[in-house]
Amino acid sequence: MILDTNTAKKTAALLLQINAIKLEPQNPFLWASGWKSPVYCDNRIVLSYPDIRNFLKENIARQIMDKYGKPDVIAGVATGAIGMGMLVADHLNLPFVYVRPEPKSHGRQNQIEGELSQGAKVVVIEDLVSTGKSSINAVAALRQAGAVIQGMWALFSYDFDEAIQNFEKNQVPLYTLSDYNFLIKQAQETHYVDQKYTSLLEEWRKNPSQWGQ
Repeated sequence: MILDTNTAKKTAALLLQINAIKLEPQNPFLWASGWKSPVYCDNRIVLSYPDIRNFLKENIARQIMDKYGKPDVIAGVATGAIGMGMLVADHLNLPFVYVRPEPKSHGRQNQIEGELSQGAKVVVIEDLVSTGKSSINAVAALRQAGAVIQGMWALFSYDFDEAIQNFEKNQVPLYTLSDYNFLIKQAQETHYVDQKYTSLLEEWRKNPSQWGQ
């Protein structure tokens, strides 16, 4: 869900500007899943740009406060959202934890790193939401540890139907600074991609697993 359309538009513009998101419909990327995609997103790049990372953290923090007030803990999903999660937690002067994809196989075998009290109200930070599986996995680990999940904020979402269904099924409110719709509009307005490729970009989101086969 987008809470602020102005922020969504600017976020899309910034991510394109620094090549955190690349659009190449004429030369598709190959994802680890085996899907062919006209878009590739690596939002960890924002950490290298102080002005941009500050804009993003401040808007996530503002939206959290406007929606829920101050939570007890900010949690980042490893590894992509650890940096942004820490920035948001620091901005709000809150404790921070991060969640691994699975428990470590040695030591204390932690999946959650940091102090987390039973009943703590937690907001989860993600850098990117595709199918939502890794995000929901992190939420499940936090809930198992006794956390109360208020919601999740992500920098960007592809808005796949599968992701929407996953979040609804697991009763996790998802908010994103920007999404694929705003990205395509921004790419059109700034002529980032040729107009003739717009339909290809729109078709991909409808059926990403089969696109380009």
